[in-house]
Amino acid sequence: MSEQDVAEYRKSLAIRVSGFDVPKPIKTFEETGFSPQLMNAIKKQGYEKPTSIQCQALPIVLSGRDIIGIAKTGSGKTAAFVLPMIVHIMDQPELEKEEGPIGVICAPTRELAHQIYLEAKKFSKSNGIRVSAVYGGMSKFDQLKELKAGCEIVVATPGRLIDMIKMKALTMLRATYLVLDEADRMFDLGFEPQVRSIVGQIRPDRQTLLFSATMPRKVEKLAREILTDPVRVTVGEVGMANEDITQVVHVIPSDAEKLPWLLEQLPKMIDDGDVLVFASKKATVDEIESQLAQTGFKVAALHGDKDQASRMEILQKFKSGIYHVLIATDVAARGLDIKSIKSVVNFDIARDMDMHVHRIGRTGRAGDKDGTAYTLITQKEARFAGELVNSLVAADQNVSVELMDLAMKDGRFRSKRDARKGGGKKGRGRGGGGSGRGVRGVDFGLGIGYSPESNNTSSSSVPSRSAAVNSLRTGMMAQFKSNFVAAASNSQSQGMSNSSSAYANKRTALSGFVSGGSIGGDIYKTQTTSSFSPAVSGNSTNHSSSENANKKNSESSRDRSRERRRPSGWDR
Repeated sequence: MSEQDVAEYRKSLAIRVSGFDVPKPIKTFEETGFSPQLMNAIKKQGYEKPTSIQCQALPIVLSGRDIIGIAKTGSGKTAAFVLPMIVHIMDQPELEKEEGPIGVICAPTRELAHQIYLEAKKFSKSNGIRVSAVYGGMSKFDQLKELKAGCEIVVATPGRLIDMIKMKALTMLRATYLVLDEADRMFDLGFEPQVRSIVGQIRPDRQTLLFSATMPRKVEKLAREILTDPVRVTVGEVGMANEDITQVVHVIPSDAEKLPWLLEQLPKMIDDGDVLVFASKKATVDEIESQLAQTGFKVAALHGDKDQASRMEILQKFKSGIYHVLIATDVAARGLDIKSIKSVVNFDIARDMDMHVHRIGRTGRAGDKDGTAYTLITQKEARFAGELVNSLVAADQNVSVELMDLAMKDGRFRSKRDARKGGGKKGRGRGGGGSGRGVRGVDFGLGIGYSPESNNTSSSSVPSRSAAVNSLRTGMMAQFKSNFVAAASNSQSQGMSNSSSAYANKRTALSGFVSGGSIGGDIYKTQTTSSFSPAVSGNSTNHSSSENANKKNSESSRDRSRERRRPSGWDR
């Protein structure tokens, strides 16, 4: 393709790339030059043509470059790193005994690691490549045996992988292909040091791939430290919700009304397909589960307090259709691919917009257009409502009047709205909301306890605040300038010989020196000249002796007054 064709093709797929010398995108799987076995495996999985992220990511990864791939949920990112991994492994010399994996995939949750493991197994079977899954909650001994037997691909969660390396179950000498799936979560709290220590174990000439649906700027900066001149591929907007999902937001007066709403709506949702309900706390999850089970729904709960065996079993039964409703914490928010889910309910709002995007992305997988996401939001969550409005506008969803009213209670959303910055897309003013990422940063005290009377206060308080800051600044500067004294000093007596004057100069400069000029430096200087004058001959000595006499007089009078002030028995 010519450069112009490439530009047009990328535009049609909404792909943006940055980095130098980016390989051209592909249009069919045949163009990748995969082996016949791999092509058969791809056909068997029912893949007809590459998705937009795969079109651009496959050529980049196959040419051995590092990549940051950002694409919406359910767009086939897993295949974009598993297929090139198999090509990569087939081109390496065979593993000897006791030699560890060639490809390492890290994922933030155990369920996701297991899912990637199953995907990788489908593709690698035909090439005789062995895959191992290494994650917490399962027997270490079994995993150790499996790793010792040898395997080319390891899919792991960071904690258990580090344990396995410590147990010498696998060596990283041969590892040349590292993938961090859901990369922004991998650089989140707690994970970052673990990921860094794993990366530190792997040779520097490795190929590193980062994939996620959301990528905050801070995280990307961290992530770039482990990559070497990466290509960044973005499909659509960074952190944008999948447009194929219909989003419905219900504003509810209080938390007490959430459960009745859910009980009323669930039967309709179950008619369409399976339902996934997200709550923010483990206790809430258990509570909803018991309430729904009493009303006769086939329901299961999934959260971090359950042991791994039951977590796997619940997911398996949910996938196979024994349960129709799954209630989960954010453990299930990332990466899980269950085709039968048609409705996602955010029983509690997500802790931030990125998490919200991942949660609702459990439906509408692989181009399905019939997924629906319901979000329940209460009156006191005005702050999140503002971010939600921006997200809905970006994903071409309609915003209800109630939600808009609630969002307008948030001071920062309102001030952006008034500034007409284009619905939070370009509003990069104060507060640090990035492009289209909604509102983050400091609320000017107008968020939650907002009342309509305080409508005009926001506009008046901001200029007055800046005026106050300016006046304070000028005052400080004036004060500083009035007391500022340059560090150099030439107040030496003229009758010095050259060498002694140089010595005295040096000493004065040192003792009278406070970095940036000494405040109140004059007092300092008079003392220094007098105290160092014994080094000088002639008239200055007389001058200093008279000054010393004065000093002694004043000191003795000071001592007398001190004696008067001391209580009796002080010396003891």
